[in-house]
Amino acid sequence: MRNYLFNTEKIKYVLSEKSGSHCIFCSIRDGEEDVKNLNLFQTDLSLITLNLYPLNPGHLMILPLRHITCYEELSDAEAADIFKCTRLSIRILNSEFQPHGYNIGYNLGEGSGASIGHIHQHIVPRYRNEAGFLEVLGGTKISLVDPVDAFERIAGKFKEAAER
Repeated sequence: MRNYLFNTEKIKYVLSEKSGSHCIFCSIRDGEEDVKNLNLFQTDLSLITLNLYPLNPGHLMILPLRHITCYEELSDAEAADIFKCTRLSIRILNSEFQPHGYNIGYNLGEGSGASIGHIHQHIVPRYRNEAGFLEVLGGTKISLVDPVDAFERIAGKFKEAAER
């Protein structure tokens, strides 16, 4: 039998979305007071936010401001803007965290593991030898950097980019 460490806060976050309440990403976009704000950068079309439940330090998400649930609904302008935000994010993450690589992509649909309907792209910094004994033996991932600390480390760089 396998033992799991489980983040009970994430399940509350996901279930609140599925229980019929409004979209958590729209709440983040709108700056609702009861939602943790880890927003780093915003354009007229997209938002870059740090993942509150990161796989690794610097795990970001880029989402269109417009609430859409299907990738095909992205306009050409939104897709181009997300691409530009991806390039900016990688430059900043490279300078702050020096990862050895990235996983970049979308989980589209429940069958892919998507837990939030509002589409969003993940940028996950990856590091050599990042698998520790808990991950290998227990199937558990431990993040050594608090997302709020990671936010503080990179927020100023996104602010500088916005001012250019």
